[in-house]
Amino acid sequence: MKICVYGAGAIGGHLASRLHRGGADVSIVARGPHLAAIRANGLTVHAIDGAHNARLRATSNPAELGPQDAVFVTVKAPALPQIAAGIGPLLGRDTAVAFVMNGIPWWYFNHLPGPHEGKSLPRIDPGDVLRKALGPGRAIGGVVYSASAVSEPGVIEVEQPKSRFILGEPDGSMSDRVQALTGLITKGGVSGEAVADIRKEIWNKLISNLAGGTLAVLSGAAPQTVYTEPAAMQASLAAMREAASIAQALGSKPGVNHEARIKSQSSMAHKPSILQDLEALRPMEIDGMFDAPLALARMAGVATPTLDLLVALCKIRAESSGLYKR
Repeated sequence: MKICVYGAGAIGGHLASRLHRGGADVSIVARGPHLAAIRANGLTVHAIDGAHNARLRATSNPAELGPQDAVFVTVKAPALPQIAAGIGPLLGRDTAVAFVMNGIPWWYFNHLPGPHEGKSLPRIDPGDVLRKALGPGRAIGGVVYSASAVSEPGVIEVEQPKSRFILGEPDGSMSDRVQALTGLITKGGVSGEAVADIRKEIWNKLISNLAGGTLAVLSGAAPQTVYTEPAAMQASLAAMREAASIAQALGSKPGVNHEARIKSQSSMAHKPSILQDLEALRPMEIDGMFDAPLALARMAGVATPTLDLLVALCKIRAESSGLYKR
């Protein structure tokens, strides 16, 4: 199976390595020193099951790769307009495109019965450029649990003891393509999971990201430190309850044991990716991860006073660093 990973940073690079180990013909789209290092020395991933080096075809120009059987998009949300502009040469007639990203995805209302079916999310997909570039039917949803970072160009350190890559169709079907892709990931040595309700999985992760990510940005600290403060734990619980209410109002049923979520995060020394972006002065995923859920709350008529405050303060923090524009 011919697969391109578009955006081979920490998550994309780890995914590319696993797909390669699973037997896929993998290429990557990357840039800068990371791309140069991968071309020179291959892509090296250090994980709990050892160090893996893969010699992959790597380029900054998707046109060099040609049509693929599948494309995994693993960039941060601010880069999505660039994906829309560059992905065309990778698309054959039946190419699937899996978006393995944080936050509310641009396709969220595709095939979602109800009053909002087919609605666009302009803060995530301005001008519907992705929708127009891909056409109907290509998008697959993805959620990843794999705390990791690029430790140096061409080298990725995976801190998650058990990484999980979850894929699902927006229409809820258990398609052959999703099962084939998750099968390759599993063969590569980590958990690839095909699910019927990908929106539920998106909310399960987003609930934690909304609470833990906002507090991390505002404090500059990892959850292990943030949750030593009782007031921070109470704010996190309130934010999680509000996020779950948004999901439920839109027909999704995420887990509601928020105390367990906080307990799990309380031991995490790994800084959330959005805080890593702030510290590295990279564009931050404010829209998809923080702002879009609040837009959905307004659609659904759900009050979110705690999230409103936390997100507003995060926007100010990001704007003051030149990393976000309203």
